[in-house]
Amino acid sequence: MQVTETLNEGLKRAYTITVTAAELEAKVQEKLVEAQPDIEMKGFRKGKVPMAMLKKQFGTRLLGDAMQDAIDGAMREHLETSGDRPAMQPEVRMVDGETWKEGSDVVVEMSYEALPEIPEIDSSVISLERLVVKADEAAVEEALKNLAESAQNFEDRRKGSKAKDGDQVVIDFKGSVDGELFEGGSAEDYPLVLGSGSFIPGFEEQLVGAKVDEEVTVKVSFPAEYGAKHLAGKDAEFACTVKAVKAPKPAEVDDELAKKYGAEDLAALKAQIAERLEAEYKGASRAILKRALLDRLDEMVSFDLPSKLVEAEAHQIAHQLWHDEHPEEHGHNHGHIEATDEHNTLAERRVRLGLLLAEIGRKAEVAVTDAEMTQAVLAQARQYPGQERAYFEFVQKNPQVQQQLRAPIFEEKVVDLILAGATVTEKEISKDDLQKAIEALDEM
Repeated sequence: MQVTETLNEGLKRAYTITVTAAELEAKVQEKLVEAQPDIEMKGFRKGKVPMAMLKKQFGTRLLGDAMQDAIDGAMREHLETSGDRPAMQPEVRMVDGETWKEGSDVVVEMSYEALPEIPEIDSSVISLERLVVKADEAAVEEALKNLAESAQNFEDRRKGSKAKDGDQVVIDFKGSVDGELFEGGSAEDYPLVLGSGSFIPGFEEQLVGAKVDEEVTVKVSFPAEYGAKHLAGKDAEFACTVKAVKAPKPAEVDDELAKKYGAEDLAALKAQIAERLEAEYKGASRAILKRALLDRLDEMVSFDLPSKLVEAEAHQIAHQLWHDEHPEEHGHNHGHIEATDEHNTLAERRVRLGLLLAEIGRKAEVAVTDAEMTQAVLAQARQYPGQERAYFEFVQKNPQVQQQLRAPIFEEKVVDLILAGATVTEKEISKDDLQKAIEALDEM
């Protein structure tokens, strides 16, 4: 077997691998000898089938296996000897594959981009600020007020009062299309909060100003994409009778409100809210600190990047941003999306930082534990109520999904490792300043 280098330029590598006909024949013979003890054929006892007959029966299939084994072995040996780590799966092409004949040498061209040499960083020279926000009394009171509003009740307005946006109207209604009542279009004593957007567009607005015992004919058009196809795009009329008009009344901020949210009393609810707010602030602060760290690392290192990795990442970025701008398009039946210079610049940063963090983690032997993976799978499974077991099985059978779950855990552990060696000082700021810092991240 012979491996000949044909390209060594930057990170690009190419080689010709030649497997001689004699080597292939020896591989086939080896496989036949290995299989012989377990093969039975008519007229022969198990394990006693002559080698010539085995070769005639299985030789062609084993030749393909032998060829693949020889090429894989040559690639593996080359990578171990050279120390190269391909950035992506090497491209392998059989020379004269269409015209190759049994008994001839096999010549294969292999090409790939090697991962670059990544410089080590000294985390001790990195200085960063961790923003700290305390859950003050005003923030807790604001959160309590929002809870009270979400737990609001409704009280009858004075007789003759007109319904306002935010009021609850209790109505009977009957819906018709072209004068015919349609299924599911009628109800009695239905409590509808005006402005909630719970009915089709235009319905609630026409009940603003209505009074108790008033008859209102609401005219609307069902959206073209409405779920019920027989109604989609149709004009409809709803004959409504207003039976009550009720004003919203926030719940009292007291022990009873606390019990509604699972707390023992108001003091316990306030403590829970403060804990939740500080957890939210801590998460936001972590995002800001991580961005600052990545910016600093990006300034500290420079090395060649595998062009194929950058190209793939730029395409992924362009594709994702296109879908963000076209949320109505859920599939992939769209034309080619060209990556811009901006996409390429962002892709280069992501690839550079990704390779750097991966190398730091590799050298430090950072690993994602089984317990951490289980927690990650559990978190994802909660998005599929009633199908958790099916999701677990799906993950177990899909290494790619496992890697998608493992990658962010690994990255966070490497970030923690670098931060542990850096100088990180704390700076206490207000909630509003934290919000501005988060908004600034989104603008970058």
